[in-house]
Amino acid sequence: MSAELPYEKISPHIGARILADKATLVSGVHARKIRDLLEECGVLVFPQIDFTDQEQIGFTATLGKFAKELRGEDVYKVSLDEGKNATAEYLKGAFFWHIDGTMSPMPILASLLASKVRAPKGGETEFCNTYAAYEALADEDKKLLSGLRAVHTLASSQLEVDPQPSLAKYREWRAYGKNELPLVWTHRSGRKSLVIGNTAHYIMGMDPLESEELLIRLREHATQPQFFYRHVWQDGDAVMWDNTGTMHRATPYPLDCGRLLHRTKLEGEEPFAA
Repeated sequence: MSAELPYEKISPHIGARILADKATLVSGVHARKIRDLLEECGVLVFPQIDFTDQEQIGFTATLGKFAKELRGEDVYKVSLDEGKNATAEYLKGAFFWHIDGTMSPMPILASLLASKVRAPKGGETEFCNTYAAYEALADEDKKLLSGLRAVHTLASSQLEVDPQPSLAKYREWRAYGKNELPLVWTHRSGRKSLVIGNTAHYIMGMDPLESEELLIRLREHATQPQFFYRHVWQDGDAVMWDNTGTMHRATPYPLDCGRLLHRTKLEGEEPFAA
């Protein structure tokens, strides 16, 4: 436990519970320590903190540059109800391991989710630490990955959801373009993390089957229990994760159950780099 910011580690490689009260968090007095813990632990849990939207926005803004959503809103409603979220169909890709923003040259730094309506069954959010996963690789694997680049596409993630789309639907996905990224991100801090997930379509210069095998092997490595945390939502919980050093996914739940989380996020501070 810290005498300054009350928290407890969840496991050696991923996760910490922040035990400060809401007023203290929104004040920003512990912003620097929370930022440091976010990079160190990957995932921060704020148990039953019960943020209002304005409190969530205010707290998020203490930690960096607040990022608005694509349509200009401050809060994004994570819901599969198209009445609440016009892009609900694409959210089904979130049932598979991914990093947000792989189609962008600079991904968001972090996201904060606040639980509003829990699923009656399932709907947990799972995370894995891609910093720790890289650091645990054997030296020969680090050498193998050095210099390799993968092509990321929206189509790759959506094919997980709908493996036999119409040609028109596939062309719609493909129109979002592609992005070539290093398999290993060398951060400004000097630390390295894996850049994988369901948007990774193939590794450049490799046989397609060998490419797929390597991506699967890296995913299995990164999601081993020592790098893994599953959050079981309780009313009022909030969870923040370092999007530059983790992957995440939702576990299956009834699609018509009304599950709802509110998301705020921080703008990216460094681009993907080899």
